[in-house]
Amino acid sequence: MPEFHVDVTDSSIPAAELLKQHSRLSKQQIKQAMKKGAVWYSESDTGYKRLRRADKTLKVGQQLHLYYDAGVLGLQVDAAVLIADEGEYSVWYKPYGMLSQGSKWGGHCTINRWVEQNHLPQRPAFIVNRLDRAAQGLMLIAHTKSAASALSGLFEKRAINKQYTALVSGSFPEHLILDTAIDGKNALSRASLLSYAPHTKKSLVSVEIETGRKHQIRKHLSGAGFPIVGDRLYGPGLDTSSVNLCLVSTYLGFNCPITGLDKSYHLRNDYLPQVG
Repeated sequence: MPEFHVDVTDSSIPAAELLKQHSRLSKQQIKQAMKKGAVWYSESDTGYKRLRRADKTLKVGQQLHLYYDAGVLGLQVDAAVLIADEGEYSVWYKPYGMLSQGSKWGGHCTINRWVEQNHLPQRPAFIVNRLDRAAQGLMLIAHTKSAASALSGLFEKRAINKQYTALVSGSFPEHLILDTAIDGKNALSRASLLSYAPHTKKSLVSVEIETGRKHQIRKHLSGAGFPIVGDRLYGPGLDTSSVNLCLVSTYLGFNCPITGLDKSYHLRNDYLPQVG
């Protein structure tokens, strides 16, 4: 996974040509890397910014950074699905494998980049809430910085009702409160049985969380003895080789900080894992 860091000493040379001179990559490879978010430029006083224009010229004293990983750049994901367009923000179904956040090696598989490139009319896209790469379901995407700030504030204040559906191994009880701390911080999940299939010994469970710790639902359910089907991190011993994580964000409800109206978004049942 080569990295190339180039000092700009001639402001007349376009970025793609400069990177070509300092790497063994073709200009086409460099342009693709730029398009997919693996090229950055920096200044001492502004930090790093992604660079997508091959013909951009930089100032003397700046630096170019290329993080080239053919495996990352070759990744493909299923399309996100629009659930609702509210103008200053929209609600989407994020499929398995799509990222909530990119890295220096690329950002083309992130949901915000997908929305920027595919949603019409084209608008900026800012992440408001996050889902694990392996999880699926509802995500909010803001289209202005002010909307992103307002909606993010709702999550910080725990003013958004978030509900999930998970397929777990075992016969789940009617209700279960899970409050084991995660990473030394309080964490609270409430889970209820939706259905149970005796022949598969699997339960479909609805989960509502009041906190948003990393992998909270996965850790809580596994710790209670009901690991989520397809969980490769917290479901040891399960046959997960060909099964994706069966965890779906199915409901978001909140008072819209832009319009003052109560909003609720439900994911259709055909997006849910099947218990039978």
